[in-house]
Amino acid sequence: MGSFIIEGGYRLKGELTPQGAKNEALEVICAALLTPHEVRISNVPDILDANNLIRLMQDMNVKVVKTGEHDYSFRADDVDLGFLETDRFARACASLRGAVMITGPLLARFGRALVPQPGGDKIGRRRLDTHFAGLQKLGAELKYDSERRLFRMEAERLRGAYMLLDEASVTGTANILMAAALAEGVTTIYNAACEPYVQQLTHLLRRMGARIEGIGSNLLRIEGVPALGGADHRLLPDMVEVGSFIGMAAMTGSEIRIRNTRCDMLGIIPEAFRRLGIKVEQQGDDLFVPACQAYEIETFMDGAIMTVADAPWPGLTPDLLSVILVVATQASGSVLIHQKMFESRLFFVDKLIDMGARIILCDPHRATVIGLGNRVRLRSATMMSPDIRAGIALLIAAMSADGTSHIHNIEQIDRGYEHIDKRLNRIGARITRLES
Repeated sequence: MGSFIIEGGYRLKGELTPQGAKNEALEVICAALLTPHEVRISNVPDILDANNLIRLMQDMNVKVVKTGEHDYSFRADDVDLGFLETDRFARACASLRGAVMITGPLLARFGRALVPQPGGDKIGRRRLDTHFAGLQKLGAELKYDSERRLFRMEAERLRGAYMLLDEASVTGTANILMAAALAEGVTTIYNAACEPYVQQLTHLLRRMGARIEGIGSNLLRIEGVPALGGADHRLLPDMVEVGSFIGMAAMTGSEIRIRNTRCDMLGIIPEAFRRLGIKVEQQGDDLFVPACQAYEIETFMDGAIMTVADAPWPGLTPDLLSVILVVATQASGSVLIHQKMFESRLFFVDKLIDMGARIILCDPHRATVIGLGNRVRLRSATMMSPDIRAGIALLIAAMSADGTSHIHNIEQIDRGYEHIDKRLNRIGARITRLES
C-alpha cells in the first residue's frame, strides 16, 4: 500500500493539461470487442483502471499495441472465450468495475458473457440491475452460478426492443448501447444517460458502422447492423480532473492555467465552482484560475443557504462533489452538499473534521459545510484514501494545510489520476511518493 507525504502551504503556479477521460476510456476500450477489425484509441490515460482493463483485454487474446505514449491499437479477431471461465478472469473483474462493460459486446458478438461481482470504489451500493434488465430485453438469458458466484448471460441472437431504463445509468446505457448496435432490428432506449462520454462512445460506434440516432439526448434509437468495422477515436479531456484542478487552485491560493479542456463539454462544472466564489476565466479552450486569497460562497436569491447537488447530465457529476466539499471548507459562508447517488461517498468527511474543518454530516447523503474563510487553516493529518474522488479531495486538503500530512492507500488515487504527484510537483507542490 503506497503513501503520499505532502508538505502543505505551498502555492502552485503554472499550467496543467488534463489527462484523457477515465470513464470514457473504459467504455471505448470495451467497444473494441465488437469487431475483428482494428480500433485505434488515442489520449488514453496512464492510470490503474485503464491499464487493468487493457491487461484484461490482452488476457482475452485481444491484440493490443501501444502506438504512442497514450495511444493504443486493439484488434479482437481471435478472442479467447475460454479465459472467461478462469479464476484469473474473476479476480481481474473483482478489481475493476469497468469490466462489466465487456458484457454487452461479448453477448452481441459471441452470444455469451460472464459477469463476476465487479470491484471499484467502496462508495455504496452500485447495482447492476439496469445492465441486466436492458440486456434481457434484448433477448439475453440470465443465470446465477452459485458455485463461482457470478452471472452467466447467453443469447442465440439479440433482437431490438423498446426499453425504459429504471435509472439513467452511464455504464448501463453504454453496455446496452453496444449490445444493441449488433442486435437484429431496432432498439429504443428511453431515459438513457447522455453524458459526454456516452456521446463519445456513440460517435465511435457510428464511425464503426453503427446506426444510432438521438446522440446527446435521453432517447436513443439504434438500428442493428450485421457487423461493425474498425475506427479511430480520441478521448476527451477528463472533466473531473479539470474540476479537481480548479478546486486545487482555489484551496492553495494558486494561479493555474488548465490547458485544452474542451470547455464546450464541461457543462456546469465551471459555474459550480463560481458559486463557491472562485474566479474561473475561460480563455479560448483554456480555463484560467487567478491567485486569490479569499472566496465567498453565494446564497440563493432569497438569502437561503446554497445547495450543491449531483444530477444526471447536464447536471453536476457526482464525481466532483468530494472536491467541492473540501473546497467549501476554506470559503466564507455555508453550503449544503447533497450526494444523491451513493450513500457512502461522504463518509470521508471525518478526516476533514480531524483537520479542523467544520462539517455536519446530516445523513449518509448530505453534509453541511461551514466555511472558515481565512480565519482558521486546516492542519496536517494522517489519512487513508477510501476511493478515487475522496482521495484527490484529501490530497487537495493536505496541500492547503499547515504542516506535513500522510495519505495511505494512494492506489485508489492512481486508479483515476495519472502520475498526479509528478505533475503537481512540476508547478510547485511538495508531494513525496512512498511505494508499498
